[in-house]
Amino acid sequence: MPITDTAVAHPTPFVEIPRDEWAQLAPKEHLSLTETEIVQLRGLGDRLDMQEVQEVYLPLSRLLTLYAAGARNLHASTSAFLGERASRTPFVIGVAGSVAVGKSTVARLLRELTKRWPDTPRVELVTTDGFLYPNAELERRGIMDRKGFPESYDRRSLLRFVSQVKSGAAEVRAPFYSHLVYDIVPDAEVVVRQPDVLIVEGLNVLAAPTNGRLALSDLFDFTIYVDAKTKDIESWYVDRFLALQEEAFSSPDSFFHRFASLSREDAVRTATEVWRAINEPNLVENVLPTRSRATLVLKKGANHKVNSVLLRKI
Repeated sequence: MPITDTAVAHPTPFVEIPRDEWAQLAPKEHLSLTETEIVQLRGLGDRLDMQEVQEVYLPLSRLLTLYAAGARNLHASTSAFLGERASRTPFVIGVAGSVAVGKSTVARLLRELTKRWPDTPRVELVTTDGFLYPNAELERRGIMDRKGFPESYDRRSLLRFVSQVKSGAAEVRAPFYSHLVYDIVPDAEVVVRQPDVLIVEGLNVLAAPTNGRLALSDLFDFTIYVDAKTKDIESWYVDRFLALQEEAFSSPDSFFHRFASLSREDAVRTATEVWRAINEPNLVENVLPTRSRATLVLKKGANHKVNSVLLRKI
């Protein structure tokens, strides 16, 4: 079935591909994960299953390898034109979207699928959480309640990290963030060593340049935005909070241990208040406006399943 632009009346840089048409693009090669691997990859509240992997993410992983191969060929041709010796540099993918929309699951899944293709065996994943300022610094700046907003990140360090990986540095180190203690862990690091593909996942990775400066998004070769209706994401956030209350929050080491004893009613109210005071404003003000800058948008329905794919026209 041919894929057509479904928004002729309203010019758009994207072509929207319905789920059933996108699924037909799945490659014949067998790269599927096991059920156990899928369970290990999906986040709390996600309903990722084998069908979703086969119909949505397997075609996407193949598309990414095609873009990566194209980037390598262009780099080699440019180097030859300049009379330089071509050195292989990583293909960098940015994955953005709201808190609780499932972008972390998407990033982890793409890492596992993409590295199974012969052209991209070394795939690394880094989240921007590691570049949040430590809690002590956020407290000093008076922005602890704006954690996750652009100003809560050490954006210079993040830009420098991706620039070094992109330039082909032999080894690049990033801080390690613990969701249990909700803070940067001193003396712990994430080490990246010349991958074929680097996936960078985070809330604000698609932000546009400001004041004429280089932006993180300028370093990406391909970008993905995980999209859903705000009311659905709020529901998923509350559900995730309740699930965490029964699991991670029960640990005395958890930053949110104080919420472990809340009644269900109080937990729902607390989660809703946090969403509406912090996460929804950040989504509306900073994250959602970057959606149009993505190369590809995954549009999810209320059931957490991808209904259609928007791909930027070439």
